[in-house]
Amino acid sequence: MHLYNVMENIEQHIEALIFASEQSIRMKEMMYCLQAAFEQDFTEDDIKQHLENIGAKYQSPALAIELVKIGNGYLFLTKKTYHGIINQLQLQQSKKKLSQSAIETLAIIAYKQPVTKLDIEQIRGVSSDYSVQKLLEKELIIISGKAETVGKPILYATSPLFMDYFGINNMNELPQIKDFTDTAISIGTEQE
Repeated sequence: MHLYNVMENIEQHIEALIFASEQSIRMKEMMYCLQAAFEQDFTEDDIKQHLENIGAKYQSPALAIELVKIGNGYLFLTKKTYHGIINQLQLQQSKKKLSQSAIETLAIIAYKQPVTKLDIEQIRGVSSDYSVQKLLEKELIIISGKAETVGKPILYATSPLFMDYFGINNMNELPQIKDFTDTAISIGTEQE
């Protein structure tokens, strides 16, 4: 491909990479793909400038999606204005939602990671085999190694997809325990 043609539409190539990626795509991944495809070096500054241009383009009110940085990568997401209609779609696809037991299991893994299945079951008080298996299938958790205890049980941790799924950039954005125990945010009136 001629160099002029590459530089002329590099932003469209970056857009295509972001759009085609199932998860947020990191700058290094974009650089690798562009360099492999066009046999030309691209710097992070080059990519950053193009990402800024793409971000500005998608700020147009005529477009329903926007470029968002999540988990050190970039992803196209629906603008908040359209969350209502997307909620309707999600209701239609509710069979793909997480069960209450899967949510409980995922919360334990997120806050205690890396954690063994025995630890999860001791906290929940019930078997978590099915929930752990479903979370692995949905790629929300990963096997992060083996514990150095008797029997060397498998350790579980959240996956990169976990942050995309919940729309957070890092684990520090998870609600803290104090957020759940603060009486200033209680619902209803206190009985005397």
